[in-house]
Amino acid sequence: MRRGDFAAAWRVSDEVLARRRARMEDCSHWPRHLQFIWNGEPIENRRLLIRCYHGLGDTIQFVRLLTPLRARAAEVTLWVQPQLIELVRTVPGIDRIEALHDGVPQIDYEVDIELMEVPHVLRLTPARIPRRVPYIYVPPSRLQLDPSMLNVGLAWQSGDWLPERSIPDSALAPLTNIAGVRWYSLQYPHRTPPLPATDLACADIVELGSRMQALDLIITVDTMVAHLAGALGLSVWTALQADCDWRWMSERSDSPWYPTMRLFRQHAPGGWSSVIEEIRAALECETRGRVTSRARDIRSAGCRAS
Repeated sequence: MRRGDFAAAWRVSDEVLARRRARMEDCSHWPRHLQFIWNGEPIENRRLLIRCYHGLGDTIQFVRLLTPLRARAAEVTLWVQPQLIELVRTVPGIDRIEALHDGVPQIDYEVDIELMEVPHVLRLTPARIPRRVPYIYVPPSRLQLDPSMLNVGLAWQSGDWLPERSIPDSALAPLTNIAGVRWYSLQYPHRTPPLPATDLACADIVELGSRMQALDLIITVDTMVAHLAGALGLSVWTALQADCDWRWMSERSDSPWYPTMRLFRQHAPGGWSSVIEEIRAALECETRGRVTSRARDIRSAGCRAS
């Protein structure tokens, strides 16, 4: 999947699934995010239960696939993290939404699928990833920011279960004084920003998305904020560790999942300094471009006035 050969991955997955079925393997005692749910049953004209057992960002990324899934099924029920219920209400292809909890779902269904198994169910390929953005929607932002500045949101910490994805506070120092850039913290869950920044972080993900829409650019590590920005169709730069997740593939600066996203990769494990230098250079290029554009607009307005 890292090299984009999803078809080969599905062949491997089919073999693994066949062995599990033959052994009648039970995974219910495993950690939730490691459990496999789908047993290979066909989905056509059947009532589906989609379980969201992974992270918030995973749900935001893969929920788009429920639209093509619903085209083949009779009904789709999403058993989703409570924090995301209002956000995913805007996604087409979902008939019913229920709050995920630790117990057994009290929901009628015929076929049971974990959300991150849906690409396998659909035999997804990179060319067939739904690329239309936004595919989720939030209310318009009420924030009024300085249009003369490049207003940039920052999320530098990922979840604690994989700290290698996070950028150390000290590594962000080169971003502190870039002329024309104003920083805003989008860190979720909330942390004190390591550089001068206005705090826009909040626990309400719909409101967080609304605030993000007021920004010119979002810079983030591989965490929920990256997926929220990408799903909303916002300009987002994502900083990746060298041994990054398969979804970001290899040796590319773009993403087939998010057409408005640019990727910045470590060249060696732990090498955040080179990533930050590349981001700093790209930001300086952005601010120079804005100054040139404003000067051009002023000259054009002067010509029209004369």
